[in-house]
Parts: sequence; structure tokens; C-alpha cells
Amino acid sequence: MNPELNILGINCFSHDTSAALLKGGQLVAFAEEERFTRQKHSRQFPYLAIEYCLQEGDLDINDIQCVAFPFIPSEDLKRGFNDFRRHPSTALRFGGQLNFDYQLNKKVRMFKKHYRYKGEVVHVGHHDAHIGSSFFGSPFKEAALLSIDRGGDYISTLLAQGKDNKILTIKEINNPHSLGSFYSCITNFLGFKPNGGEGKVMGLAPYGRPTCYHAFKKMAKLEEGGGFKIDLSYFTYHLKGGYGVSPKFMELFGPPRVSEAPITVRDEDIAWAVQKVTEDVAVHLANYLYEKTGLTNLCLAGGLALNGVMNHVIKKNTPFKEIFIQPAANDGGTSIGAAYCVWHGLLDNRREHLFTPSLAGFAHPYLGPSFNTEQIEQTLSHFDFKVAQLKSPAKKAAELLKKGKIIGWFQGRMEGGPRALGNRSILANPTISDMKEQLNSRVKFREGFRPFAPAVLEEEAAGFFDEFYPSPFMLTVLPIKKEKRHLLPAVCHVDNTGRLQTVSRALNPLFYELISEFYKLSGVPVVLNTSFNVRGEPIVASVEDALHCFTGTNLDALIIGNYLVEK
Repeated sequence: MNPELNILGINCFSHDTSAALLKGGQLVAFAEEERFTRQKHSRQFPYLAIEYCLQEGDLDINDIQCVAFPFIPSEDLKRGFNDFRRHPSTALRFGGQLNFDYQLNKKVRMFKKHYRYKGEVVHVGHHDAHIGSSFFGSPFKEAALLSIDRGGDYISTLLAQGKDNKILTIKEINNPHSLGSFYSCITNFLGFKPNGGEGKVMGLAPYGRPTCYHAFKKMAKLEEGGGFKIDLSYFTYHLKGGYGVSPKFMELFGPPRVSEAPITVRDEDIAWAVQKVTEDVAVHLANYLYEKTGLTNLCLAGGLALNGVMNHVIKKNTPFKEIFIQPAANDGGTSIGAAYCVWHGLLDNRREHLFTPSLAGFAHPYLGPSFNTEQIEQTLSHFDFKVAQLKSPAKKAAELLKKGKIIGWFQGRMEGGPRALGNRSILANPTISDMKEQLNSRVKFREGFRPFAPAVLEEEAAGFFDEFYPSPFMLTVLPIKKEKRHLLPAVCHVDNTGRLQTVSRALNPLFYELISEFYKLSGVPVVLNTSFNVRGEPIVASVEDALHCFTGTNLDALIIGNYLVEK
């Protein structure tokens, strides 16, 4: 082990491009490019995220001994060609594969030329990076591993076992049989944008009924031996890319919903069906994985691991007792996984030093940029707002929330992943009955059916949620106890669930203090927490981003560091 070894992970080949930095095996920085460019789910090469990671690590590019990328050039093409020979009617078009392979190599060359980088470059399998980001960041010495995604290196799903610093593959499911593509095609059919809109489908699903369930079960068929097959006759993604459904699908369900059109009962029922079938397949995969490993620890990864409802269904319907999902489970987090796979898998560094209480390698998700008092004051001086210095930001925030005010909360280092976890958040009082409608209409400017998350003190959570399991990264949806629902109307979804975030003093002491102060005032240890952004924009990264968002919305107040900002 070389404690001075620096590894830079870079995801640059698709959506949610990002960079991550390991110093001596410790994750010290991670950020998605979208936060800097302000283009959601950015596909741009992550130059700004890389620069941030180097700056945070106080390094120059020449201090990086190894750069890790979470794709293997030619692997998609090779596996696709082998599949074509076996099943000519189901293979992806090779023009797209050749172009993708060309782009992989081109971007690596571009990186090396731009930085004049002379160090080592390593390519890690896409799903290895997904699984590595979860397992190597988990508290488990040994675990079952499941990655469910649209695809990467021509694999859609990977089942594996992790022990110490090694990952052993148990089963691969190849594209085009992809649960992620199945879900994204329905997302697109329902008028939402894939690679982001899937969360809207998950939120819409509880409004639906099981009228389409049997038809959808035929589209994703379970197989013995832990597999599944997508009935490709209902889709076109395997023939021409994209997220299309076939005429056969439209004969059953009609034309696609046009974006921004009213949501119909049909749309709600389709959302219900795709969510339920996805859960069925995921439980099937997880139960097979348990059967093969006998382990009770499970690490989930891939874009589907952001589906909090699915995650809870897996926990409820399998023998797994402990589940870990890192906060950037989507492609954004593969930069972390690629770096981890080099450090542990390739360089054979063992993991004992990562086994810290609760969150292990992810001692916290707050791996992005922060801003000191001088930087905050300097930025504030360029805006015409009323500004007051606070002795206790947490106490003031709690007082404002108790009065029904909606506030922006900007503190410390930015969290990684798509969920706001208390450092770049919009907060509100969950006990106010029309607060959900207020937030969706006058602050977030988004669809009225979309729910908001309850952030709850960790030690109080079991008293508010049935089937309780800790969820520090807001990746589990749980039923709210019947006797508590009347206390939380703004975060109680139509099916009486909430996508909770359990907040501990150790993980985020200031956010914990805020909720504790609100508890004293209201008798409820919960605040409404949603991401500090408006529809279509990434979560704010800088003080300037926060002030612009504050200007363009009907937020009542903004607390940045120790400053209260009002219009």
C-alpha cells in the first residue's frame, strides 16, 4: 500500500459526467459536472469537476499516479457482436456501437492531451465501477452485490459477491435485456425525460391501479436461475437506440403522452405497472443472489438503485438484513467506483481502514465545494438583498419554518448524488397541509403530483415510520405510521409513504441541530427537505447559484453560512 498514491476517477462517456479523487484510498472529493456547468445530467467532459477535485486535494495533475475510467473500450462491441451471432434479431445496431467505442477512445486521448498527462490510465468495467462504488464504500467485509442499470459494456445487470478487496462475478445479464431501458422507455412514453424523469414515474405510480399489470408482466419475464428477458417486440431501443416503444405497444396503450399534457388515468396506471414489474424483477434477482451467496448484507448500485420504493420492496421481500446504497448510485458515481476498483482490486489494498461506524468509506456524502465567510460576504456584496448575521443559523431556520416560511439552506460542502441531504436544500414545515402545493407551484415550478421528502432525526424515525430501516442518503421509501400521518401532511404521499432521510448528529451536526430546534418548537422531529433548485436545473453548487435561485423563486428567506438573506 502506498499512502501517498492519488487516483482520479472520471466518468465522461455518457450522462451525469463526474470526477472523484482518492488520496491513499480515502475518498476526499467528488462532484458531478452539471453542478458547475448548470446543465442537468451533463454529458460534457468533466473538466470543471476534475479541476475541483484537484483543488480540493491540493494537487496538480502531475501528482495523480493513475486515472480510472468506468468503461472498457471495445467491450460493448465485442459482446454485442457475440450476441448478434447467437441472436441476430436482438442485437444492437453496430454503427452505434462502433461510434460509441470511437468516442470512448477519443475522450481518453482528449483528456491526456489537454492535461499533458503521462501517468497510468486504467479502464474498469462499467458495472464493476457501479458495484465497486457501493461495496468498497460500505461497512461490509463481505456482501452480495447487485447492479441494475440501462447498460454499460453490453451488460445491463450484474450479480456478484464481494469479500475484503475482491469482487467475484456470479451472473451477468446482457443488453438489450435491460430493466433500466424498460423503465426509461416507459418514462419517455409518459412524457418525461429519461435519465432523470424516472423519479417522476415512481412518484406517479401510487396514483394508478393494476389495470395494466398483466400486460406489463409479459414485457419483463422472469427466468429460472435469476434471469429475466425483456420482450423486445414492444420496444425499439435495441434497433435504433433511444427510448422508443413499438407499434405493438401503442396498439395496447395508445399514443405517447405529450410532455406537459394533462396526466390521465391511463398514464397513472401505466406508471403503477412499470413500477410494480420492476419491483418483481428486482426481488427475483435479489432472492437468487441470496440463494447463491447465503449472505445477509446487500450492496445495490446502478441507476435503478435510486428507486427508493424498489429498494424497500427488496428489503421487505428478501432475506437480506442490511442494505447499503451509496448516494450517487447512478452513472455519476462510477467515477468513485472506478477509482475504488483500482485501489482495492488492481492494487490489492485491503479495506480494514475503511470500516468506520455506520457509513464506512462514505464517512459522509459531503464531498463537493464549500465557501468560507469571506467568499460568502464578497458574493453577497454584488446583490441587493437585506442581509443579517446570525448567532445560530439552525435556531433561526427552525423559527422561520415554524412560522410557515420556505427557506433555502446553504451550508458546508455540497453533497454528492441527486438527493439534497441538508447542505444544499430547500426546507419547509411538514405539518402545514397545503405546503406541498405551495412548494410545487410557487417555488419548484413542477408537477403537482410530485412528493417531498421528510428529513427526520435518526433516533426518532422508528416512531414515525413502519418497517423502519435507516436511510441516511434518502434512498428508501417507507410507510408513515397511521397515527403520525396527520402530523406530516406535506410529506405524506398519496399512498401514505415518505422517502425519508435519517439525520444523525455525527453525519451532519448543523442540519441535526436545525431539526432538533424545530422539534422543540413544533413537537415534530421532521422537516420537509427538497433539493435547492428549480425544475430542470441542477442542485446549486455555489453561493452565486443559490442567490440566483433565490431571486427567481418565491422562497421567503435564504440562510447561507451564518447569514440570513431576505428580499
